[in-house]
Amino acid sequence: MVDAGISCRETEKRMARSGLSMFNVKAIFISHEHTDHIRGVTMLAKKYHLPVYITQKTLACSKVSLADYLVKTFVPFQDIQIGGLSICAFPKYHDAVDPHSFIVSHKDVRVGVFTDIGDVCEHVIFHFQKCHAAFLETNYDEDLLEKGSYPWFLKNRIRGGKGHLSNKQALELFKTHRPEQMSHLLLSHLSKNNNCHITAQEVFNEFAGKVKIVHASRDQETEVFEIGATQLFSNYGQAHTNVTLLNDQKSEM
Repeated sequence: MVDAGISCRETEKRMARSGLSMFNVKAIFISHEHTDHIRGVTMLAKKYHLPVYITQKTLACSKVSLADYLVKTFVPFQDIQIGGLSICAFPKYHDAVDPHSFIVSHKDVRVGVFTDIGDVCEHVIFHFQKCHAAFLETNYDEDLLEKGSYPWFLKNRIRGGKGHLSNKQALELFKTHRPEQMSHLLLSHLSKNNNCHITAQEVFNEFAGKVKIVHASRDQETEVFEIGATQLFSNYGQAHTNVTLLNDQKSEM
């Protein structure tokens, strides 16, 4: 599990509706300390005895209360093996103390988690080009943010290079660096006030080709998708690994 931004109870409900069980989760990886990514981690880790992989800086700033035996640290660019999965973290631009994104691999299949990113750096490009599926931040529409009610300091923080990616920035990454093997893209971390999921999806659909574009809602879980080395199946099929988004809460931090 990557991040835990909703309560333990809501996580369990969304897992159950997806036909999944928390008892099959073996670890939680935390990308950064903002509340919408750690709200449920303490209870989930305690209830299910799950190790939490988190950097020391993030732990210190998060005020998350975890038993020492549950705390595991990670460093960028080093693979961590959890069962049959390999998880590799890499640093990103975001206004947190020590933010990271993740690549989750199983055999030849790679899934990227690219959210809470202020700018498309070389690390993002490098890892995006290797993905079969990805969660990609499409946080805000530039016009909606500009004309919206947020104060200027917050608008500038969001679009200032260490905040979030706009639809336009995310689309440029997709158009320019889309890997040939990519079968699925989940538009993620959309702002409730500064974006429209219909507009975002329509923009990406225009350039999607064979890639299926899905809006990852904050209000409910996505479908479970089984990802193979060459294609992605919804629900059941011959494939290598599963992905779903249980939570896409949004803060403007």
